[in-house]
Amino acid sequence: MNRKNLYSDIINLEPPQSMRSKRMPPYERAAQFAPFAALSGFGSQISEKARLTDCRPAVCDEDALIINENIRALIDSDTPVSVSLTYFVPDKRKSGGALVKKTGKVRRVDTVFRRLIFTDRTEVAIDDIFSLDIFAQS
Repeated sequence: MNRKNLYSDIINLEPPQSMRSKRMPPYERAAQFAPFAALSGFGSQISEKARLTDCRPAVCDEDALIINENIRALIDSDTPVSVSLTYFVPDKRKSGGALVKKTGKVRRVDTVFRRLIFTDRTEVAIDDIFSLDIFAQS
């Protein structure tokens, strides 16, 4: 038998229709074969693990003296003072964190809770500060 004539009797027939249910639309048929995430949430865990954090650096004695002198000057000041500082922010999800630089005016120094309070209401713990420079008042 010739290969072309093998299915010639059924090749042009309509596909059979079910009497109980109507035909599924093509977009629903395609959804059956769409890829799915077998391990849902696994991708976000991998990206979280790959996210880098810095270790908390140590402050040398000379820098600690400069920071203490500048904090004492901030305590003695009656008006907001412009400063530039670098401080450590611990990561909320894993060990380590990041060094953040901030420039602004310190409204007051809270000596009880050991923190600087800025005019924009940002609070920075004194123990997390690694460098502190006071701008010249004009």
